[in-house]
Amino acid sequence: MLGKLSWDAIPFDQPIPMLTSVVVAVVILGVLFWVWRRGYTPYLWSEWITSVDHKRIGVMYCVLALVMLIRGFADAIMMRAQQALAFHSEGYLPPEHYNQIFSAHGTIMIFFVAMPFVIGLMNFVVPLQLGVRDVAFPTLNSVSFWLTATGVLLVNISLVVGEFSRTGWLAYPPLSELKYSPGVGVDYYLWSLEIAGVGTLTGGINLATTILKMRAPGMSYLRMPVFCWTSLAANLMIVAVFPVLTATLGMLLLDRYLGFHFFTNEAGGNVMMYVNLIWIWGHPEVYILILPAFGVFSEVVSTFSHKPLFGYRSMVAATMAICILSLLVWLHHFFTMGAGGDVNAVFGIASMIISVPTGVKLFNWLFTMYGGRVRFEVPMLWSIGFMITFTIGGMTGVLFAIPPADFLIHNSLFLIAHFHNVIIGGVLFGVFAGYTYWFPKAFGFTLDERLGKAAFWCWFFGFYLAFMPLYAVGLLGMTRRMQHYDVAAWRPWLLLAMVGAVLIMCGIGFQVAQLVVSIRTRDQRIDVMGDPWDGRSLEWATPSPPPAFNFAVLPNVEGEEAYWGIKQRAIETQQMVAEPDYHAIEMPRNSPTGFVTAFFATVTGFSLIWHIWWLVVLGLVGAFATFVVFAWRDVHEYEISAAEVAKVDRARRQARLAVLPTLKAPT
Repeated sequence: MLGKLSWDAIPFDQPIPMLTSVVVAVVILGVLFWVWRRGYTPYLWSEWITSVDHKRIGVMYCVLALVMLIRGFADAIMMRAQQALAFHSEGYLPPEHYNQIFSAHGTIMIFFVAMPFVIGLMNFVVPLQLGVRDVAFPTLNSVSFWLTATGVLLVNISLVVGEFSRTGWLAYPPLSELKYSPGVGVDYYLWSLEIAGVGTLTGGINLATTILKMRAPGMSYLRMPVFCWTSLAANLMIVAVFPVLTATLGMLLLDRYLGFHFFTNEAGGNVMMYVNLIWIWGHPEVYILILPAFGVFSEVVSTFSHKPLFGYRSMVAATMAICILSLLVWLHHFFTMGAGGDVNAVFGIASMIISVPTGVKLFNWLFTMYGGRVRFEVPMLWSIGFMITFTIGGMTGVLFAIPPADFLIHNSLFLIAHFHNVIIGGVLFGVFAGYTYWFPKAFGFTLDERLGKAAFWCWFFGFYLAFMPLYAVGLLGMTRRMQHYDVAAWRPWLLLAMVGAVLIMCGIGFQVAQLVVSIRTRDQRIDVMGDPWDGRSLEWATPSPPPAFNFAVLPNVEGEEAYWGIKQRAIETQQMVAEPDYHAIEMPRNSPTGFVTAFFATVTGFSLIWHIWWLVVLGLVGAFATFVVFAWRDVHEYEISAAEVAKVDRARRQARLAVLPTLKAPT
């Protein structure tokens, strides 16, 4: 009745996962008890869990990413500790557990930290910057988030029920085939990514449609902020390549469940076809993550340099060039496959060409800063740290684009250092800049500056201490994923990397402390005007936090920096535009569709992993019934009265009028 599930699935004989599971369970139960005791349950259900407001969903994506960052970093520091200790010894982690840890670390950090963080920022910011009220498909947006949460839940269930994959974060066959991985670990990996991947794809369709079809009057494509352009490029790539990921993992599932031979070593299977397909998704995925981060840096550098972004149109062109070229370089991940010199040369040249538009962006940011009045606040520190760190990562990436050099350093720790150089230095620094920059807009108060700077410096120096040694030890011949080693020359570098990991842990600690202190002192750091940074794009025209309808009247855009122009005219004339005529606004009703669908998706995924076929059927029927109920709703929207709209907007206008005499036009 329960398929392969039995008490043997719980690792009672392994103290580390059991202790971790107990701690996690205690924390979750404690949070739930606190929520219930304080009477927050109805509020959370009606205002967050069932919300279809793009701002609430964006915040939930970011919260999910921050929680999983701690989970993924726990795996990272366990790996660093293992390699620091495992010289002439087995260390403290048995090989099968170590293999699960490095597989879970990569899977979590890419799929459940970087992706949710980037998507969360896009969800929150893009409709505000476009001057519209919500995304194109609000309920689908909720479904997308909760399907991502389902993937997160399945990965974490594997911690205590069964095991996780031991095949690395991309699950290459033949190791991931049933013959070599007969347990449920690979199944946890595949079903969590299949379900979360559907959520990402629908989210990509939603955001791309929003940008292409829903913009404020006058908001032409070449008046959109650069963050909207980078979001458009990222979501177009999601629509293009996530179906490839879904199909590839689906074929591997058919191999494992029904005995097909897509990627086996026998019966006509082709292992290298899996590698091709996974990297046809995998390399654009890197740019799906980094392009929105580039958009964040464009907004931050312009705002804190007190200047328009240098070379706006070249920035747009570079963004779309990266969008196209990213689809043409996947083979550089496996030059060692043996495709031949001609094929390797073509992809090597393409890999060098794609660095050109990235270089254009870097020089545009530098020229924006040049001659500006640069304010070195926390978002700007993350941006400058990115420029330095990502440049180093980019140069090592060009080295990988040279096939002869790649043959030497392929699959070494040099590769690991390069990958983290661009993902941490680019993506994480970018989302941290965006998190700090837009936090006041989301919650109405700023974050503590002192603790934010401490977090930045710990992350910055911790990164260099943790990963620069891996370049050296990679050149010395150490390959990735080694559980223990006997080469004395490697150990000093690995001990230094461990010190760097501890420093990064301090950075995370400062970020947690920053959030706690900022919440406790929020009354002293209220964002009264809604524009704490002297911003330039339309999100800063709204109150902080913005109302459900975002704008009382949709703005009429007249230039590239819509809000900056409005603000400067108000400063020059010392008066705001005339009060508009207010009208009632219809907004989409909240819906539990996403949450209920995710519940049935979790049931279905867990049942497929453990071969509980009757429960699979119930889960699928429940998910289908949920959509039927949603489709038959009679009332889809609710109305916000003109009086309520006027009340909110007049409060916003009053707050801005109060500070208008203190503002000065730029010189």
